[in-house]
Amino acid sequence: MFWLPLPAAGLVAVRHFGLKRFWGRGLATADMTKGLVLGIYTKENEDDVPQFTSAGENFDKLVSGKLREILNISGPPLKAGKIRTFYGLHEDFPSVVVVGLGRKAADIDDQENWHEGKENIRAAVAAGCRQAQDLELSSVEVDPCGDAQAAAEGAVLGLYEYDDLKQKKKPVVSAQLHGSGDQEAWQKGFLFASGQNLARHLMETPANEMTPTKFAKIIEKNLTSASSKTEVHIRPKSWIEEQEMGSFLSVAKGSDEPPVFLEIHYRGSRNASEPPLVFVGKGITFDSGGISIKASANMDLMRGDMGGAATICSAIVSAAKLDLPINIIGLAPLCENMPSGKANKPGDVVRARNGKTIQVDNTDAEGRLILADALCYAHTFNPKVIIDAATLTGAMDIALGSSATGVFTNSSWLWNKLFEASIETGDRVWRMPLFEHYTRQVVDCQLADVNNIGKYRSGGACTAAAFLKEFVTHHTWAHLDIAGVMTNKDEIPYLRKGMTGRPTRTLIEFLLRFSQEDA
Repeated sequence: MFWLPLPAAGLVAVRHFGLKRFWGRGLATADMTKGLVLGIYTKENEDDVPQFTSAGENFDKLVSGKLREILNISGPPLKAGKIRTFYGLHEDFPSVVVVGLGRKAADIDDQENWHEGKENIRAAVAAGCRQAQDLELSSVEVDPCGDAQAAAEGAVLGLYEYDDLKQKKKPVVSAQLHGSGDQEAWQKGFLFASGQNLARHLMETPANEMTPTKFAKIIEKNLTSASSKTEVHIRPKSWIEEQEMGSFLSVAKGSDEPPVFLEIHYRGSRNASEPPLVFVGKGITFDSGGISIKASANMDLMRGDMGGAATICSAIVSAAKLDLPINIIGLAPLCENMPSGKANKPGDVVRARNGKTIQVDNTDAEGRLILADALCYAHTFNPKVIIDAATLTGAMDIALGSSATGVFTNSSWLWNKLFEASIETGDRVWRMPLFEHYTRQVVDCQLADVNNIGKYRSGGACTAAAFLKEFVTHHTWAHLDIAGVMTNKDEIPYLRKGMTGRPTRTLIEFLLRFSQEDA
């Protein structure tokens, strides 16, 4: 006999279905720790029979149609993202998880701005692999479901959970591609998802464990092991002072933890002098707000305020693993924002690397202060493109929530490239205004050239972007405000609760496409 799960009654014995070959040889010969995830589509028409994927169809034939038979009697047809688990169907796979993939014809959804089919695969495979983990299986083979890259992303992202500091950890599940399908696409998806998981790890780690120095060391280790075409400079406070980064230093001085300016290079182009793309990431490893201190509720989440640095560095590590034929530089000013007798005070005026003075009316608007100096420094590399990423404003979270990263850019070409990449990855972006309207609100300043907050409370994400624009002269620049996508509760089904590492995969996809077009 084999076993079917019932919602309330656990397991129920069902008639033999002629599987003597398996049970006759005995359970001892089967690897009881191995699972299989297979996909099934929803019916296109009411009278249709739900269609298995190619792998699902082949497995059903292998077990003489028993999978279809028990699926039909186990409940209503599976909807997208739902799962059903069966046991004892085949000696090679004692546990088989069938996952709902939604419509087979699902394609790019112009309303949702993503590829519906790929998102359905990610969500379904993640659910299936988590079920395997709950069953404490050590390995699971995954149906490519028509898109091996999306399946790999779903598996690797869905299984990740930060438990480094816990004594009791979830079982480790090794996910592999089922069959002899597109191994290259599977490996690509594995790499993309691993890049995002690196960013999730950096963001989730407590601030006392993820100091500026430790962050820099982790990236150095990951980047140098990814490729020999890399170079890492962990710049100390003395170097920051030499560069006259007064805006960055004004934030860092409030903490006893020394600041670091992390500079990483990946030289993938055959032409060493080829101008690079420069990524800049906000690296506040803990943000208390400084003297303008935050409310205590949820302040612990501010360990993730270095999400910009985490995502851009992880994207560059992934680009190095992909051996992309382009040059990329990553810049991450890293420090804590803490209250102390040495900290910035509201009303202080500081001087940035380009000579502009800044009136600091709110010390909790510190991310733009450290980015100002990093953006000025980015221009010294004669870059093709400058992209910065930062968990910059609560206003961005209010505006878009966790649905998409807000993009402010002076280049429609760059916007289109980021947008196209995000449709592919499902980690969406949305263009926000960079109007002179907002610039006027930050340059109308009593004591200095520019104020670190706008004159009015409204449009906070837009005035923050306008502030950064005062330190950018490059004609192809984008600012990504990732504050709204920093954490996940239950909005993204293939990510568990916690730090998301978004939009790492979109940045990797952008770099991949840029390298192909620039070749």
